[in-house]
Amino acid sequence: MTAETAWEGEIIENRIVVTGEDAVRLYDDHGYGKPVPEENPKRVELDLVEAAYLVQKEKLNVYEKGEAKKKKLSIEDLMRLGAKAVNEFHPQFIVLSDLRERGYLVKTGFKFGAHFRVYERGVKLKRGPKAEHEHTKWVVHAVAEESAFSLPELSRAVRLAHNIRATFIWAVVDKESDVTYYNIQRLTP
Repeated sequence: MTAETAWEGEIIENRIVVTGEDAVRLYDDHGYGKPVPEENPKRVELDLVEAAYLVQKEKLNVYEKGEAKKKKLSIEDLMRLGAKAVNEFHPQFIVLSDLRERGYLVKTGFKFGAHFRVYERGVKLKRGPKAEHEHTKWVVHAVAEESAFSLPELSRAVRLAHNIRATFIWAVVDKESDVTYYNIQRLTP
């Protein structure tokens, strides 16, 4: 992808769909989205957090089909939609942006009890068997600094991360949109 070009996606409910060869490059080369169906990656779905990041970076144009014509959505449109549709959208957006800007591969981490799973710098997504360095390194959960949480919920997330040999990170976003990362580990005496 050159600096002048951007991917194009269509918003369907709260997902952004990119199709064709763009979808293959978006996923295989850059690690964004999820192929649907996985066997035929000519369709990739992005969640609102990923899409908002790519729109802000001017790497993605998101369109909404109307009755008369397509309407291009701005970053402000996506941020409003995300705030309404996604719990803790703003902290997730800030953390995903920060991690991507630092060069990490970031994917959803819901099955591990957190917002993201993060891979070492330089790792490419790979189908099939993986080398040890190609596995999830960190499981990251993004929260606003004023958020409340339960200790059992935090404990479950740490245990899940440790089960896949990853480190659990609590990413706290303050009112100035700065992120502080806390490594939370389970200690056994």
